[in-house]
Amino acid sequence: MIESLEELEAIKQSCRSMVTKSSSLSAGTAVIPIPGLDIGSDVAILMRLIPKINEKFGLTPKQINSLDTESKLFVMTVISNTGSKMAGKYITKTLIMTLLSRMGVKVASKGVAKFVPFLGSTVAGSISFAAMKYMGNSHVEDCYQIALAALEKERREHEIVIESEPGV
Repeated sequence: MIESLEELEAIKQSCRSMVTKSSSLSAGTAVIPIPGLDIGSDVAILMRLIPKINEKFGLTPKQINSLDTESKLFVMTVISNTGSKMAGKYITKTLIMTLLSRMGVKVASKGVAKFVPFLGSTVAGSISFAAMKYMGNSHVEDCYQIALAALEKERREHEIVIESEPGV
């Protein structure tokens, strides 16, 4: 578990950096005018990126299952309340494709844009970068909020224990 707000902030910054690097890779692939290459690349990028983010925040299924029952229930409730589709989940190609299809307009427009002479590839790369950055940073923010709620719960419980000790 994450033990301090400083550690949580450092994890958030590290994950945002990973998202930016992955977004750049996605943009680089999007400029290549081969149909379907960019979608396949985005799926592969997200299949690696999302589990890494989950792991850094302590939100992989394995990490959550290792928690005591009360903590596990709390984390799963917070995940549900944030509406996160990827925190605490096994990341599959089907899940990634479902999430990418929700961004369908951006994905479709980058596919069409890359075939416009000269500027098309640049537009496709820009759309790809922005879509990947949005999707990745949204997941980082969801994970941050979940981990923050768990950290605050732990802090409150620790304060209650200290206050209830005799002589304090």
